Amino acid sequence: MYSQKYHTLDISQASFLVTGGAGFIGSNIVEYLMSHGAGKVKVLDNFSTGSMENIDQWMPRAEFSLIEGDIRDLDSCRRAVEGVDYVLHQAALGSVPRSINDPITSNEVNVSGFLNMLVAARDAGVKRMVYAASSSTYGDHPGLPKVEDKIGYPLSPYAVTKYVNELYAQVFSRVYDFHTIGLRYFNVFGPRQNPRGPYAAVIPLFVESALKAEAPFINGDGETSRDFTYVENAVQANIKACLATDINKHEVVNIAVGEATTLNQLWKYICDFIGTDLKPQYREERKGDVRHSLANVSKAQQLIGYQPTITIQNGLQTTVEWYRQSAHSKVTP
Repeated sequence: MYSQKYHTLDISQASFLVTGGAGFIGSNIVEYLMSHGAGKVKVLDNFSTGSMENIDQWMPRAEFSLIEGDIRDLDSCRRAVEGVDYVLHQAALGSVPRSINDPITSNEVNVSGFLNMLVAARDAGVKRMVYAASSSTYGDHPGLPKVEDKIGYPLSPYAVTKYVNELYAQVFSRVYDFHTIGLRYFNVFGPRQNPRGPYAAVIPLFVESALKAEAPFINGDGETSRDFTYVENAVQANIKACLATDINKHEVVNIAVGEATTLNQLWKYICDFIGTDLKPQYREERKGDVRHSLANVSKAQQLIGYQPTITIQNGLQTTVEWYRQSAHSKVTP
């Protein structure tokens, strides 16, 4: 899947820990690292949302190791960071609705678990921790496109947890000289994103609906817009953030494409790729949802050399094909 090397530096002598490495974004990062000769790749995952299927191809490789553990357990975090140069922290409980239904668990995983990883990485002398931040941090700030230093009030418990991550990371930089980079993801999508369950993201839900010839539900009037970002762009950002030089304090950057797409446009793209003209069903907007989201990615370009190479339509085409093949393989004897 990943043919492009995102940095000129050799990673064959470097060791990486990917927390949440059996999940959607994490397993795509693992694939890149394993395919491009990383010296050692560890995964820490409790499989609450991740899947062994996402990483089982790497299990026989000597440079790969799996630690089944929970970031809420400090000892598991300490064990995972032993001998590691870089931590790519993807483990979290996503979903705004999930956090509204169960704010306590979201806080335990996303805040307490994050703090555990910061402490473990700091104490182990990790060179850098790159972590999954979120565009939800922008909250109710109306400005578009979103720029890193202008945020509003959070609109959900999930958004609170991701903002607290940034605050903790900033404090660790100032107090302990442990400098991290937060990647504010904007609606990442692509292969391995789970279309099932009560908190599935919109693109896998739409694709699965279209493949089954079932009309999807759209929350609101369909004119809500997002900066949908193909997962390979997010992988690129993680690798470049690890290896970026001359960063001597905590930084946060937007990871997106810089292009807004409405839910109505998104459904039309998917219908065109699959060859259907189903009409969606509309229902009430969800609590905690932001109406429009669009990123300015210039800081990421300048700071880590990030260049979003895959547009939403190219990414969607690849994603639709992956789900089509995945669905076929599950019904083929």
